[in-house]
Amino acid sequence: MSDDPTASDAGPEDVDLAEDAAFDAFDTLSAENAALKEQILRYAADAENTRRRAEREANDARAYAIQKFARDLLAVADTLGRALATPPAGEDAAVRNFVVGVEMTQKALLSAFESNGLKTVSPAAGDRFDPHHHQAMMEQESPDLAPGAVIQCLQPGYELLGRLVRPAMVVVAARSSGGGSSEGDGRGANLDTRA
Repeated sequence: MSDDPTASDAGPEDVDLAEDAAFDAFDTLSAENAALKEQILRYAADAENTRRRAEREANDARAYAIQKFARDLLAVADTLGRALATPPAGEDAAVRNFVVGVEMTQKALLSAFESNGLKTVSPAAGDRFDPHHHQAMMEQESPDLAPGAVIQCLQPGYELLGRLVRPAMVVVAARSSGGGSSEGDGRGANLDTRA
């Protein structure tokens, strides 16, 4: 044997233990590295989702910022509509000019609504009642219209870029009360007549 203190006295078992320890440390570091990569990817995905949500909310805020303002102006549009629904009696030129001025004001207001994406929801008689766009104020029997059809629009509704601001107020055709004979179509056969 040599007297060199730097010479290694390690046997093959010691080398195997050192290699196993190195492999264990490598496996631990690899697992930790993979976990950190996964965590970074999650943080990056969260940041991207937050950025997209903030961008979508900012776009919605820009698009619908005028919603409250538009809702406040709907009362003005309704008042102008009612003013023009019943023209004043008489053939006075000043009154006619006043009515023309009110008509022009209403047209300008509706034009401003439309140019900003605010559209009128005004169902015609016979249109199907849509609870997403209409508000039923009353039901009436109508021999001419099917049950659930709009009879009359009392007040138009409005939507802003596809989002309902105010529903249209309508009168809806009611189902018949079954006062007549029910033999013809069989719909009245299962009516409960108990009091």
